[in-house]
Amino acid sequence: MLETQNTQVVRDAYAAFLSRNLEALLATFDEHIVWKPVTGAASYVPTAGERHGTAAVAEFFRLVAETTQFSRFEPQQFIAQGNKVVTLGHFTAKTPTGRSFDSDFVMVFTLENGKITEFQEFLDSAALNAAFAPASVSVSA
Repeated sequence: MLETQNTQVVRDAYAAFLSRNLEALLATFDEHIVWKPVTGAASYVPTAGERHGTAAVAEFFRLVAETTQFSRFEPQQFIAQGNKVVTLGHFTAKTPTGRSFDSDFVMVFTLENGKITEFQEFLDSAALNAAFAPASVSVSA
């Protein structure tokens, strides 16, 4: 039963994100959440770097809204065991550089007492870095 409840919290978080309801999204997080975005994201990627607490995560989502235009964002499968929910999905997005990136993703959520306490994301970091790279940086996806 815990897996079902945890999966619903994660589904609710995605629904809030997709409807751009930051307040509802933040309500799914523990106030001491640890947010680990894409490992391997370059320092020039606006959303790079670990964050702690809901205020820092709110800033992360502000940056996402300002710098990433999703044409596709699809959580496709939810796998739950104990206090973990893993989401497999796919997205396509465009950045302020005018470049796009397309990637499968794996997002791992840890929950306690009905709240998300930790998040970690995995995707094609080379494609992400290439899409955000300033003209002065040479990268290949």
